[in-house]
Amino acid sequence: MTLQTTTPTPERFMRRHEVEAITGYKTSAIYQKMADGSFPKAVKLGTNRVGWIASEIHAWIEQRIAESRNPSNKAGM
Repeated sequence: MTLQTTTPTPERFMRRHEVEAITGYKTSAIYQKMADGSFPKAVKLGTNRVGWIASEIHAWIEQRIAESRNPSNKAGM
């Protein structure tokens, strides 16, 4: 039996267009949700550049899925 080791995936930044594509939200909704604390905050990458930490976006998506599958959560229906 051979043990397989998994190399952790290095963290990366996602740009706005990618965040929009995987969440279905447009820019205004993303920034509104960031402002009210219901979406991961962007990280400043440069003078006019921001990105989102990929693992935070994926965790946010997983949380939305879990909440929608929870039978006691009437708001998700």
